[in-house]
Amino acid sequence: MSALTACAGSNDARYLISATPGERVANLQSRSIEVRLVSLPTYASASEIVSEGEGGALFAEDAAQWADDPARGMSVALARGLSDRTGASVAVEPWPLNTPADVRLDVRVDQSYARADGMFELSGQFAISSPEGRVREFVKRFEIETPVEDPSAASAARALSTALAELSRQVALSM
Repeated sequence: MSALTACAGSNDARYLISATPGERVANLQSRSIEVRLVSLPTYASASEIVSEGEGGALFAEDAAQWADDPARGMSVALARGLSDRTGASVAVEPWPLNTPADVRLDVRVDQSYARADGMFELSGQFAISSPEGRVREFVKRFEIETPVEDPSAASAARALSTALAELSRQVALSM
């Protein structure tokens, strides 16, 4: 056991919202993408990881929290996933360059939780806007379900990462 592991008690469990690698998307019209901060429902924006219990109620997982603000973590994971898939310059707002991004991605999540049936649900809508009119603007719904291996916070975190990878794939293919 490492010194770091020995210092971290089970009451301090924090889980990363990470990006998982994916296949490249060809024929992307945009060279730069600004990812706006993901909009989350109140329960999903809290630091506690929530799961569905019996009767449909959402409960905080015992001693399990996100390692970062969930909206920021999801935004960064989407930016990383889009960068890996498209080769475009991608950054979370505010856009760091003088030249505006070709497109802006706005994601609004309706549901984000581990369901009692063993699936993780990530649903909502994303919008692509083009401040300079370089690409067609649109709004599209997404409904992503990924399996949760077991009823643990670590499995829920992995399932969210997989769902975010799928969302970045859907966004990249839509652009």
